[in-house]
Amino acid sequence: MNILLTVLEIVAPVFILAAIGFTWVKLGFDYRIEFVTRLAMTLSVPCLIFSALMRTEIAPDALTIVSLAAVAAYGIVTIACFVLVKLGRMDVRTYLAPLIFGNTGNLGLPLALFAFGDEGLGYAVVIFAIMAIYSFTFGVWLVSGGGSLSKVLKEPLVASTILGALFLVMDWETPQFLTNSIELIGQMAIPMMLITLGVAVARLKPQGVGKAVVASTIKAGICVAAATAAGMWFELPPIPFAVLVLQVSTPVAVTSYLLSVKYEADSDAVAGLVVVSTLLSVGYIPLTLAFLI
Repeated sequence: MNILLTVLEIVAPVFILAAIGFTWVKLGFDYRIEFVTRLAMTLSVPCLIFSALMRTEIAPDALTIVSLAAVAAYGIVTIACFVLVKLGRMDVRTYLAPLIFGNTGNLGLPLALFAFGDEGLGYAVVIFAIMAIYSFTFGVWLVSGGGSLSKVLKEPLVASTILGALFLVMDWETPQFLTNSIELIGQMAIPMMLITLGVAVARLKPQGVGKAVVASTIKAGICVAAATAAGMWFELPPIPFAVLVLQVSTPVAVTSYLLSVKYEADSDAVAGLVVVSTLLSVGYIPLTLAFLI
């Protein structure tokens, strides 16, 4: 019973904030998701990543091992999901990227913070950054046929990750007034992303729900298994192990839907994956956390 209460305390704020965004839209209130998403990805999330890395007490070599484990896990997920798409005779351009890349930002970061505190957030931002870089290169290439390294290097979250890692390794800190400002801006990120997640789900018009249920269920199993295998292979301690499994197993990201719209893939099918996998996560994420805590 204590474990169930602990898990509820962790996941309840996440889904309550998402429900606020969902309800906000259903009540007919305006929410400019493009503006909020740009504000989050350009300003608040990079500040969150930089401050989390700069202030973390985690040893750099521990973060390196977690990074390698994350790369290995996403490699396994990529191969397994490619096989799934081919066996299911699904369109690679539409389905593969959404099945690989989870919602490590909107959902993974707050869950890691609530479940494992600042240490968990430190590991989570590193995994999120790795996923984001992979998504902006290979993911965009899958959907559009043309990823660009120069675009990746211009992304603020990539720059914040590199800069934060440098400050961590060199044991530097910004002046206190600047640190306070950066942390304050970063604190916007998590509630803003969760509310935006709810808004996005409320506005989606999913199709192909049956196929989405099967694909999302198999995706969850693949991701949990891949992250578990990578964590065991690299002999991760309990907290980074748990954060890796949590981050890799997050449901399909809303950004996958936005990319499918931008590059004219089957956006309605991707919307189905986002909605179904997010709803499924209400069940399997608490179970996963109960096992990991």
